[in-house]
Amino acid sequence: MTDVSEEILLTGGRLLSARLSAGFRRTRTRRSLIDGLASRFVVAGGLLIIASILAILIVITAQVAPLFRPPTARPVAAVDLPLPSSPLAVGVDEHRQIVYLVVESAVRFASLADGRTVGEVRPDGLGDARIISVSTLGRGQFGLGLSDGRVIPVEVTFDVQFREGTRTVEPELSVQAALDVAEGEPVRHLAYTATSRGSLLAAVTGARDLTIVGIRETQALVGPSTRDIVRTRLSLPIPSEITQIVMDSRGDHAYVGWADGRVTSVDLGDPSTPKVEGSLAVTSRPEAGVSALSLLIGDRTLLVGDQEGGVTSWLILPGAPPAGLMKAHDFEGHRHRVAAVVPSRRDKGFLSLDAGGAVHVHYATTGRTLLMVSGRGDVARSISFAPKADGFVVTGPDGRLSHWALDNPHPQITLRSLFGRVLYEGYSEPTYVWQSTGATDDYEEKFSLVPLIYGTLKGTFYAMLIAVPLALMSALYTSQFMHPALKGIVKPVVEIMAALPSVILGFLAGLWLAPMIEKVVVGVFLIPLVVPLGVIPVLLLWQRLRGGGRTLRPGTEVAVLIPAVVVCVWAALRLGGAVEAGLLGGDFRTWLHQVFGVTYDQRNSLVVGIAMGFAIIPIIFTIAEDALSNVPPYLAAGSLALGATRWQTAARVVLPTASPGIFSAVMIGFGRAVGETMIVLMATGNTPVMDWSIFNGFRALSANIAVELPEAPQGGSLYRVLFLTALLLFILTFLINTAAETVRLRLRRRYQAMI
Repeated sequence: MTDVSEEILLTGGRLLSARLSAGFRRTRTRRSLIDGLASRFVVAGGLLIIASILAILIVITAQVAPLFRPPTARPVAAVDLPLPSSPLAVGVDEHRQIVYLVVESAVRFASLADGRTVGEVRPDGLGDARIISVSTLGRGQFGLGLSDGRVIPVEVTFDVQFREGTRTVEPELSVQAALDVAEGEPVRHLAYTATSRGSLLAAVTGARDLTIVGIRETQALVGPSTRDIVRTRLSLPIPSEITQIVMDSRGDHAYVGWADGRVTSVDLGDPSTPKVEGSLAVTSRPEAGVSALSLLIGDRTLLVGDQEGGVTSWLILPGAPPAGLMKAHDFEGHRHRVAAVVPSRRDKGFLSLDAGGAVHVHYATTGRTLLMVSGRGDVARSISFAPKADGFVVTGPDGRLSHWALDNPHPQITLRSLFGRVLYEGYSEPTYVWQSTGATDDYEEKFSLVPLIYGTLKGTFYAMLIAVPLALMSALYTSQFMHPALKGIVKPVVEIMAALPSVILGFLAGLWLAPMIEKVVVGVFLIPLVVPLGVIPVLLLWQRLRGGGRTLRPGTEVAVLIPAVVVCVWAALRLGGAVEAGLLGGDFRTWLHQVFGVTYDQRNSLVVGIAMGFAIIPIIFTIAEDALSNVPPYLAAGSLALGATRWQTAARVVLPTASPGIFSAVMIGFGRAVGETMIVLMATGNTPVMDWSIFNGFRALSANIAVELPEAPQGGSLYRVLFLTALLLFILTFLINTAAETVRLRLRRRYQAMI
């Protein structure tokens, strides 16, 4: 019986053990399956995040890459035109369908596709005279200089229509009455412009003789209009021969080129009394005479080509001696004499043509020659830049015409124009400027990113200057000294601060904080001095009360310190008003400008530092406090047991041990400040100035994207530069995070032995 019972017990034990083992195996299998799925899910999530970041990077890079694509020129057609004489000038419509050529006896229109003549107009009043000179084309009206001393103003227009889905371009030539300039003397060179005040022309009728003709038409309220003509002859005191002349579109100045390499500036403000402002040598040698002159769109840059193939640009700076010109750039030279320089009607680009037919594509702002197109080696006569700057036409003396398509969408973008100093029109020296738009169509785009990078770092610096000390000291006090009951209240309140939208903080900073700071700015700067001086006596009184046996629990001193700090801040602001009234003449802004030459902007870096510091304090505080609280308690207990004070323990044991986490907190706050948009957008003047003054505003990279992107044409230079700005922010954040992680790991390895 006993043996049977033992057998039953053994069998039951084996069955129970088998069941338990099977249950453990099933649990282990289920747990392994769950762990495997969770591991794969985490890995998949991480890979998805990495793929998303890479996808964003690829998209941004794809938008930026075309900025640095080199320009290209493609031959479209080459046709032989049956011309009665060599063309004096050539022009083309904006669709590059019809070309017009000025010959000795007429203005002829031809198709660019096959060279077929579509019209020819012989100006009325031409008579037996010949056309021997033409003013600059592309400015609406232009003038035809005749061999008998007359000038005929004309204008070419194009009527564009769509008929049955096909675009047709119909040219038309408007001819005005001929003007007598110099009877019997041929008009060798001619400059003509039509302004709101009337028409003005300057004709070269002798080796050194200049004839100015001003035409002013006055529309009467009743009766016909009156026409006043002022004719003045001016002999220039230069022992050389005039080779070129050009006039600005306003009719204020004319620039005369000479065979000895000089340019003379003539003031035409009053056509009856023109004034010679001065002369300047614009070529490297006197033998290299001026062979081509032109003005860029906007008439603030003079382009010069010479007999030896040199091409230069000169900034027009009124009052700059001599002749109001300052050299800007030397461009890639030609092998032959420069026959023409033709500006773009859309930007600061221009073409130069040499006598051998070679064409160079330049951009005046950057001083670069972007493209060189070789000629046939024969003599070239004239060139025309298409109105849309997407092509050009070159003619030879034999009537052969070459049509080229030009792809040059971003000529103003180079690494130097983005990150270097550039000499812009109206500036006397190279500088960093961001100005993407202007009030007129002839403005010069300025895409320097340096002021934006500067502003980003400036705003981040002031925000970190305010946030880091407050956040770290608060975290240290909360984790090591504050009573646990109070800590349970303070930490959640600070963390809730991080939930405030940055747009609300920016709104409050711009509309409430900035005007308030302006009134008490002196008191704000006294706060760091007054608060410690006021808090120290309170702490000494606290220590005396504790030493007297009062029942004041350690860690509750914050209940006394907060009111003390509030009172000290109030006292500092009141004291600031007294200091401003007694020592600064009652107006801090006026005193600051008179003594230091610094202006005070209401929305400035101080306001941004306070507002953005308030935004990043919760991030730094939370991470740093967690790092300090997670230091093993036995390290602090051991330090206290060896006789160290609580402050010594916190400074020499807890802080070094938690330094990797503290550093991470600072770097995360730094990254948050670098990428902040709404606060810097609303709390600064948003002006791209480079000044470290805390009283001036700035423009950050992120704010610039928010401001400019809605107005940027898709695919344009501004659009792609803004994507480049985003790429810079991406790279900057990546480098900061990489450096922070590297330092954090080194700090962790260094202090790991203490744990």
